[in-house]
Amino acid sequence: MAERLWKMGDQTVDLAHHGLIMGVLNVTPDSFSDGGEFFSADAAVQHGMEMAGAGADIIDVGGESTRPNAEPVSQDDELQRILPVIERLRERTEVVISIDTSKADVADAAINSGATIVNDVTGGRGDERMLQLAAQRGVGFIVMHMQGSPQTMQIDPRYDDVSGEVVDFFRQQYACAIDCGVDPMAIAFDPGIGFGKTVKHNLELLRNVDRLHVHNRPVVVGVSRKAFLTKVTGNTGMQSRVAATAALTALLWTRGANVFRVHDVEENAAALRAAASLLPTG
Repeated sequence: MAERLWKMGDQTVDLAHHGLIMGVLNVTPDSFSDGGEFFSADAAVQHGMEMAGAGADIIDVGGESTRPNAEPVSQDDELQRILPVIERLRERTEVVISIDTSKADVADAAINSGATIVNDVTGGRGDERMLQLAAQRGVGFIVMHMQGSPQTMQIDPRYDDVSGEVVDFFRQQYACAIDCGVDPMAIAFDPGIGFGKTVKHNLELLRNVDRLHVHNRPVVVGVSRKAFLTKVTGNTGMQSRVAATAALTALLWTRGANVFRVHDVEENAAALRAAASLLPTG
């Protein structure tokens, strides 16, 4: 397989032969699966360190919930939530830190505190200054697809060809990013599972994950603990979502996904190792 390089600040990794685990660190009171659990800075930092110890390659810190029907958070509130956490994590661990935000000023402050990836659920459309910032600061930039907004995305999502339309969006935002001066190697794409998609749409995108590598850019997948997994497994318990997430991590890596955004780091890191053990070593 040809190289698939991803540049994150001063670090570049080749994802052609191994995947990365991105641990989710929600510093919010209302995220869908762990809202409030890590809302205090002390609890968030402790959990971040635990994820790093369990095998997370990246810790994705977010101060604004993007679950369906989530209310927007002010920039000041978002900064107060995330900056102490990022600063303390940067002091204590070498793990890569990502900021999950659609606000350029929040991203800029997070980069000053030690983040080297910006994970933008609007794909660079939510703040007209975001792509210029990513270019100026030389950080990794994740372009996610979302139909609508968190307040509207699950009302009645429709597509004629969900995989084709997501790929078209990636091509469009890639061109916009390059025009703004973003390094092509810094860009990664996330199809936004559950963000303006039905169960059918989610499964169609996952079946076609190999189609999503626009310009050979890495693909980030976030299925962790999401509600559509209960439809797939027929079990409503959270533990079944954890098991289903790990199964998809292993399978999707063999089909071309590169970065896995997960809540349960230990289980998903083990799933990646198990899948890798079956591949030829020569």
